[in-house]
Amino acid sequence: MKICYLDAFSGISGDMTVGALVDAGAPSDTLLDALRSLDTGARYEIEKISRRGIAASKFRVHLGDAPRKARHLPHILSMIESASLSPRAKSNASAVFNRLGEAEAHVHGVPIEKVHFHEVGAADSIADIVGACIALDLLGIEEVHVSAINVGSGTVQTEHGVLPVPAPATAALLAGKPIYARGPELELTTPTGAAIATTLGSGFGVFPSMRISSIGYGAGDRDLLQQPNVLRVLVGEKTSAPEAAQVSVIEANIDDSTPEVLGYALERLMDAGALDVSLSPLQMKKNRPGTLLRVIARPEDKEDLARVIFAETSTLGLRIYSAERRIEERSIVEVETPWGRIHGKMTAEGVFSPEYEDCRAIAKSTGTPLRQVLAAASDSYLKKTR
Repeated sequence: MKICYLDAFSGISGDMTVGALVDAGAPSDTLLDALRSLDTGARYEIEKISRRGIAASKFRVHLGDAPRKARHLPHILSMIESASLSPRAKSNASAVFNRLGEAEAHVHGVPIEKVHFHEVGAADSIADIVGACIALDLLGIEEVHVSAINVGSGTVQTEHGVLPVPAPATAALLAGKPIYARGPELELTTPTGAAIATTLGSGFGVFPSMRISSIGYGAGDRDLLQQPNVLRVLVGEKTSAPEAAQVSVIEANIDDSTPEVLGYALERLMDAGALDVSLSPLQMKKNRPGTLLRVIARPEDKEDLARVIFAETSTLGLRIYSAERRIEERSIVEVETPWGRIHGKMTAEGVFSPEYEDCRAIAKSTGTPLRQVLAAASDSYLKKTR
């Protein structure tokens, strides 16, 4: 099965998605010819540019003197149906617009037929959504996976005034999906990008097991100082092998810190991006009881985490070495319980693990014992899969 992974570490938008898929091998001439059949009066262009040293493809829509029209959903769906697109591209594009329409209708409290597509009704945004669906079809992608999505922070100027990031429609689309905010205070994920990811994505989280055949980068409008403003797409064949990755292991033997200090250090390390932190008892020289602090980190994070250890503990030295980390493929699923929805991780073999924070929040707010909430979530999953 041919799959792709949308790595939204700097957010996702429609034009970034089109650019990344073209960069990964979707034939640009065929894609642009198909877009012209939409008859929006716009001109389309794909160019190579750089974002913080990374070569990427930028998808541009030139409207010229044509007015930016606000369209209703039936009109947009009619345009898609009349265009020279494959049945699969038409179906996917219509599904994305329907999901986007549902989100906008929910936010504004109106029937979906009366939603005025302002930003998303313009020719450039129609091209973004339809272009992404054409590119996926040209690449023969059968399954789309998506990372946790960086949504950005701060505020954004819209047709409805200044709104918080993520914008209301974006937040509605991403409900139940893993998101976070890192980098500059601006909108990194747009409603269009969120609609594409949540409509076409079959799973959210870590890299799926795959054999990579091509990688593409789609550029955003701004060249940010803090990070490359690109969406990365990895295309390849799905495999059954567990995820394998190189990690850095950081260790320190500590015999002169209090439990309070070590507990706080653990929290600081997790907040700083550690993949895992553990504290183990050990017997040290001069028969002193001590603690082994072990941190598993991404290689690019090891120096930052080492500084945290030196700052928050009494150790004067560290051991750092490389190791291979293997993780079984898993996806995020939702189950219904008497207290509401709970997320959990499901492995390829069907093993389910409820999300602790979800269960903890329910236990705390309802006064229900945590073990009862965990058991109910697991029981709900078993009933769902029978």
